[in-house]
Amino acid sequence: MDINGKVAVVTGAGGGIGAALADALVAGGARVVLADLKADGVESVAARLNEATPGSAVAIAGDVSRTDQIEKLIAAAEESFGPVDVYFANAGVGGGVDLEASEEDWDLAHQVNVMAHVRAARLLVPGWVERGQGYFVSTASAAGLLTQIGSATYSVSKHGAVAFAEWLSITYGDQGVAVSCLCPMGVNTDMLTGGAPITNETQRRAAQAVTDAGGVLEADEVAAIVLRAMEAEEFLILPHPEVKVFQSRKSGDIDRWLAGMRRYQASLA
Repeated sequence: MDINGKVAVVTGAGGGIGAALADALVAGGARVVLADLKADGVESVAARLNEATPGSAVAIAGDVSRTDQIEKLIAAAEESFGPVDVYFANAGVGGGVDLEASEEDWDLAHQVNVMAHVRAARLLVPGWVERGQGYFVSTASAAGLLTQIGSATYSVSKHGAVAFAEWLSITYGDQGVAVSCLCPMGVNTDMLTGGAPITNETQRRAAQAVTDAGGVLEADEVAAIVLRAMEAEEFLILPHPEVKVFQSRKSGDIDRWLAGMRRYQASLA
């Protein structure tokens, strides 16, 4: 897809990958509706974009795991720019660590990292099928293909995000709906440490496992890779090429891979 002239919604756009995607989209000629739970962050990003390219961005604060909030984003896009062409389900949460994660941690990870994608697709895909064109971009994680040491809630929910993106592509890919799934490792954003100081050993090991496995990219590097992949409508977007190697090893011999992960975990202690 050529994003020039397209209308996009980007969630989790108050910073990190979401803000970088917004920058790249507007630079490429798209108009964007930006969403984030934190109003100050997303409004700041939209103001910066509109200063450089007047009328290019609208900011809306809200919980994008809720259907009514997603409806609000779609309505704002249609009112300001026209029908939504691309939806970036980019908002995400890290969640709790180890088996100490609470029921609330598990529910939050599931709602934001999985169900937010499902609810957006419910609202958009039927219209895209009718129009014969639409694009759903899911931000998952390398943890959704492999497994992150430390956080079960993050790993499990990101596996769910990957699985849902695969299902969307299989089910609607021949009806004009393109799907891409972004699975990075370390990116220099708050998500790398959960946006807060590391307070225990499990969190430290989780962050070290990500940064030691491959290079830490800047968010704008990832955004550029995403837009290039979208031009070719590639499903799996791997900013870190190491992930493809690790995924091959996992699928080739799961028992050996699990044993290796246990050894790697022990080496981080």
